[in-house]
Amino acid sequence: MIKIRFGPCSTALRDVSRGPTLRDNSPLVIGLVNNMPDGALQATERQFCDLLAEVSKDLLVLIRFFSIPELPRSAAGAAYVRQRYEDIGEMLTGRLDGLIVTGAAPSVLSSEPYWSTLRRVVDWADGHTTSTVWSCLAAHAATLHQDGIQRRRFREKLSGVFECARTGEHEIVSGSSEQWFMPHSRYHDLPEDKLIAKGYCIVARSPEAGADMFVRQRRSLSIYLQGHPEYDPGALFREYRRDIQAFVARETDCYPSMPRGYFDDETAARFEEFRARAIRDRRTHVVLNFPETETRLVHDWHEASVRLYTNWLSYLVEHRHQGRGTAHSAPPAA
Repeated sequence: MIKIRFGPCSTALRDVSRGPTLRDNSPLVIGLVNNMPDGALQATERQFCDLLAEVSKDLLVLIRFFSIPELPRSAAGAAYVRQRYEDIGEMLTGRLDGLIVTGAAPSVLSSEPYWSTLRRVVDWADGHTTSTVWSCLAAHAATLHQDGIQRRRFREKLSGVFECARTGEHEIVSGSSEQWFMPHSRYHDLPEDKLIAKGYCIVARSPEAGADMFVRQRRSLSIYLQGHPEYDPGALFREYRRDIQAFVARETDCYPSMPRGYFDDETAARFEEFRARAIRDRRTHVVLNFPETETRLVHDWHEASVRLYTNWLSYLVEHRHQGRGTAHSAPPAA
């Protein structure tokens, strides 16, 4: 059973089907710092909650949602977050078993208004969690702050579903296939040689997308994901549509490339036809004729995602009390 906590009072319960179990009746407490823009905020909540629900069984998981206040939001987005999320300060005065930190809109990290708070989250997580998952931009932020590793920008957005291969042994990939497919959606990459030189262990990589997953053990286990195992089947389609809308609205001058390895041939052909029309007639009404489609995937990443998060919950259960005293206790007063 997974218990989802929005804010200080409201909760929702769901039954789930398989995964690790605790030796006692205390819940496994996981924080989700959701940094996604307003348009993807609720979809990201749902994606992570659905995946965690699926990989739990008799395990009681409490998910707490946190927000960094300096993230730019619309009035409606800010109101939604105030109503349903806890302030990041509530997290920084306690501890969690596990933490997931999502990406955010592409940015120059060190100049963003939220950079100082995000650095505090990185430092806090190492001493107050059993393990943290750093997703996409959050992985770039954590490695920059911890080891000064500068990411590099692609010439265009990397988007699609890419074949990945296991390249290292670790509990987090235990029982995984030797190869799997994983969605990626980002403008930046981390140099693998710099990661290795700083002591990161790359456990999965893609010839096209680079390091897919890498880990580092400090006081807490950090898992860094440049891909998006939490994505539902339609996530890349929705992103592609938003990128095309931005082009039609003249917010960008480049028509976005189609996600690679994602659409089947028939669907891809329809989007190529729409691309030609949109470039020819770049007016807002063109978006009204955007192809409606039930996305037929070329590749499926769900099994690999379930294995990853099953292993992560198992790791949290196994290591939650090791060398950390009582779980969820607040740090001693200064």
